[in-house]
Amino acid sequence: MKIAIISLGCPKNQVDLDVMVHILLSAGHETVADLGEADVILVNTCGFIDSAKSEAIDNILAMGALKQEGRIGRLLVTGCLSQRYQDEILQEMPEVDGVLGTGSYDDIVSVADRLLNGGETVSEFGDIDAPADEAGRVLTTPQHYAYIKIAEGCNNFCAFCIIPHLRGRYRSRAVEDILQEARGLAESGVKELIVVAQDTSRYGTDLYGAPRLPLLLHELCRIEGFHWIRVHYLYPDMITDELLDTFASEPKLVNYMDIPIQHVNDAILRRMNRRGTRAELDEMLQKLRSRLPDAVIRTSLITGLPGEGEAELEELCVFLRETKIERAGVFPFSPEEGTRAAQMEHVDTEEARRRAELVVDVQSDIIDAYNESVLGTEREVLCEGFDSQAQMHFGRSYAESPDIDGRIWFDADREVEPGTFVTVRLTGVMDGELTGELAEE
Repeated sequence: MKIAIISLGCPKNQVDLDVMVHILLSAGHETVADLGEADVILVNTCGFIDSAKSEAIDNILAMGALKQEGRIGRLLVTGCLSQRYQDEILQEMPEVDGVLGTGSYDDIVSVADRLLNGGETVSEFGDIDAPADEAGRVLTTPQHYAYIKIAEGCNNFCAFCIIPHLRGRYRSRAVEDILQEARGLAESGVKELIVVAQDTSRYGTDLYGAPRLPLLLHELCRIEGFHWIRVHYLYPDMITDELLDTFASEPKLVNYMDIPIQHVNDAILRRMNRRGTRAELDEMLQKLRSRLPDAVIRTSLITGLPGEGEAELEELCVFLRETKIERAGVFPFSPEEGTRAAQMEHVDTEEARRRAELVVDVQSDIIDAYNESVLGTEREVLCEGFDSQAQMHFGRSYAESPDIDGRIWFDADREVEPGTFVTVRLTGVMDGELTGELAEE
């Protein structure tokens, strides 16, 4: 059977796709890039917020149109959108032949076989709280970097978030299983390992009775082959002295701290069931900057949350100007059905978007100032390719995570292979991204 894949959503979703591809290939099936050659089209979806849902639906409808034209075969939808709208997808999208929930990825082969051979509509939804299977995977990212998921699900139950209902309770993977997978990735040529979970900072609390992320990171750093190890989604209340000491003591750990704070107003944080206060957040950031002076911080922010007025919005903007967090993803509040926040009084979507644009303007000034501050310095850059139109190589330093933070563009008097680390002297800014030239080595 030939299967074509469309992958959407977050890095955690990417890992799920890697696992499904491994299962399919192990069963003798084949993945193809040309949709027209495929017997089954698999659309792996995100269903977290409105924009992600719209992207997923648009892709499904586009595949449905090709199917009606007779240009593709059967259509299978997996991922968070299918888990969230189990019945609605099949009822409202007759072009879809099957849906597979987030607790049933190990059933991918039987579902694909049934779609192709039986002709019936297929719906499979397993236990989303089941322990995470330790399956193999086939990388669908470029060979030089890979994500590794250390836990599934979430116990935080933020009032605006639907994830616990789609992914289940927090379930850590065993240290030994993670290390075994990581060693395999290193042996396959992965240079940058990116550690992900819905909340990486709580790794081990369920399995070992206490946080074990520092221990895990120390062990990952001992694996030969990795040059960088990057960590995403560290919740602010779990950034301990031990964790900061771990980053400070391990050269492979890049000082890139992804800390989703969402907002800074105490009343909004309480209403959203977020742990900690503005004062505690300020204290943590001060300690982080002191311990890791070269750290680049990324966060995510939501405007228009229930309880936010002009004063609360201004508090958020002042906070950004004072703390100078280098990178931020800013999202208008999306009242997701099934969440408590959706039932609370909030501004309309247009106003939430207006506020998001104001915060983006503030953040743009901060990143512009940061880019100017690093001009003239040299950075280690992981080359990711060459753009024939721009006639420049491009890559990332420790300060840029893939598909999130943009690129560093650089001139070189020789060919630089993707996956190679080089030293780049930063000399300018182009459309908000840094530019430079290959330094003499």
